[in-house]
Amino acid sequence: MRTARLVGAAVGATLLMTSVVPAATAAAPGAPGAEAAPSRTEPLDRAALRAGLDAIDEAGMYGVYSSVRAGSQRWTGAAGEADVDTGRPMKPGMRHRVGSVSKTFTAVALLQQVEQGRIDLDAPVADYLPDLIPGERGRTVTVRMLLNHTSGIGDYILGAFPSLAQNSTTSLEEERFRSIPPEELVRIGLKAPVTEQGKFSYSNTNYVIAGLILEEVTGRDAATYITRNVIDRAGLRHTSYPRTPYIAGPHPRMYESFYGLGGPPRDYGVYNMSWASTAGSIVSTTDDLNRFYRVLLGGKLIGSSALTEMLRTVPAGGVGYGLGIYSLDLSCGRFWGHDGAVFGAATMAMSSRDGKRQLAYGWNLTKYQKINEEGQLEPSPIDAAINGHMVEALCPGAGADARKALPGDPSGSLPGVDIAPDSRPATLAR
Repeated sequence: MRTARLVGAAVGATLLMTSVVPAATAAAPGAPGAEAAPSRTEPLDRAALRAGLDAIDEAGMYGVYSSVRAGSQRWTGAAGEADVDTGRPMKPGMRHRVGSVSKTFTAVALLQQVEQGRIDLDAPVADYLPDLIPGERGRTVTVRMLLNHTSGIGDYILGAFPSLAQNSTTSLEEERFRSIPPEELVRIGLKAPVTEQGKFSYSNTNYVIAGLILEEVTGRDAATYITRNVIDRAGLRHTSYPRTPYIAGPHPRMYESFYGLGGPPRDYGVYNMSWASTAGSIVSTTDDLNRFYRVLLGGKLIGSSALTEMLRTVPAGGVGYGLGIYSLDLSCGRFWGHDGAVFGAATMAMSSRDGKRQLAYGWNLTKYQKINEEGQLEPSPIDAAINGHMVEALCPGAGADARKALPGDPSGSLPGVDIAPDSRPATLAR
C-alpha cells in the first residue's frame, strides 16, 4: 500500500525535521565551510518578525516561539497556544524538546575527546566497542562515519515503534513510559535495512553508538559528561537531559498529528525519552540554542582543528552535512546548525559562521500535513509560513521573491535526506 510505505518513510525521520526546510545548495564535498555567510547586522525588523510568527499561527500551527539575533540586537517572540484545551498562550523562553539538535551536542563531546587523543575520527568502532557491531561492519564503520551519517547503518525508529509502519500510533501510546537501553536501540538499528557505506543516509542509530563510545572512553554516563563539558561550559542555563518523562519549568504541550491518520492530535509532552538517547533527547530554549551555536562556532567548546573537522561536509541532497551540524545556503549566504523533531515538538537553529546572525525557533504540532488520495503528503500553508519567518530572520530585505523560491518539502525530511529510500514513493524521491 503506497500510503503505508509513505508514512513509514516519513516517521522514520522523527528525530529529524517533521516540517520544511528551504531548498538549499549543498556544500562541496569535503569543504570545511570556509565560505561563511557574510555578517548580517541590519537592524531587526521587529514588526516583520512579529508578523511572521503570527502568520505561522494563522496558517494552522498551534504554537510557535522564536529568538533572533543580529549582532548585539536581540528579538524574541511567541504566537499561538501552548495548550489548545485551556487556551494557555505560548510564551518566549519556554522549554521544549529539541530532537536532533541534540546531535550537535553529542558531536562536540566526541570531538573534545578527539582533541585529548582518546578518540580517532578515522578509527573503527570496534577499537572502542569491539562487541557492539558484529562482523566486518564493526571494523569498517569509523567514528567519522557515525557523525556524518555515512556508516550505512539503518535507523531504529520503526523497529522501536513498529505500529507506525502500519499507520497506527498504538506503539506511541503503549511505550510512553518504557525505558529502552541504548544497546537495545543499536541492536534494533543493526537489524534495519543497510544503506551504502560512504554515502550519506540519516540514521539515529549512529548517534546512539556515538554516545556509547563517549561513555567507554570517559568512563562516565554520556548525559552527565555532555551536561558538564558542553552544556555547562557553554553557559546554557535552561538546557538539560531530562531524567524523568516530565519537563521541568514552563513548557507547552506537544501535539503529534501523524498526518491525521490517528485521529485528533495527541499530546506527547510527557514521555520517557530514553528512546531518543544521545540522538535526540535534550530539552532547551531558543535563546540557549542561539548561545550554544554562537559559542561553538566561536571556538569556545572545541579548538580550531576540531571545528574544521566538524564543518567538513558530505553531500546530503540540499544541505552539506558535517559532524553533527549542517550547512544551509540561503540567498544571503551560508548558515550552520541543525533541526530536529520528536513526537509533538520541532525545532530549528541556524547561525552565520561568525555568529552575528542567528535564528532558533520551535513549534508544538508535528506531522501536520495531510495525505492525499494518491498516497502523497500535501504541502501545508504552515510550511510556507515557517520558511517565510526563516527568510525574514536570516536574510532581511530578501523580499517576497526569495520567500516564493523556498518550496516546502512535504516528505517530512530535509531536502534529499532519505531515511528509508527504498520505501519512499517515486514521486517523493529526490
